Amino acid sequence: MRSVNADTQRVPRLTGLAVPGGILAAVAGAFAYVGTVDPNQPGHYPVCPLYQITGLYCPGCGGLRSAHAFIHGDFLAALQDNAMAVVGYLGFAVLWTVWVVRAARGRPLRLALGPVHLWTLGTLLLVFTVVRNLPFGGWLHP
Repeated sequence: MRSVNADTQRVPRLTGLAVPGGILAAVAGAFAYVGTVDPNQPGHYPVCPLYQITGLYCPGCGGLRSAHAFIHGDFLAALQDNAMAVVGYLGFAVLWTVWVVRAARGRPLRLALGPVHLWTLGTLLLVFTVVRNLPFGGWLHP
């Protein structure tokens, strides 16, 4: 015989999994679309406005091609198209997994990002963007 307390604790835990499940469904849907509609074919997606106006690559340039290659298992091409995007995909997977495990245990996800973390992330993106636009950074071009 189950106690009433054990049954009432299950409901919040299951509802706690609804948001991570919804996020996973949205990300899976987006990846499925990019995996189906090839960004290497012109006319499927808009051109990056920064690249179109200045000829410079932003940190997101090549992200759709990277996702397409990643979905199709061509990890080297995914890194070539946008290495930071691949790091983001893997980071999302780790963060999402931690979120689900914590939600299943009935504990909230706590992200304690301080100014140092945000400045570090911003600096990494800035360095990535600058290096990929310099002559010796051609290996980072999408």
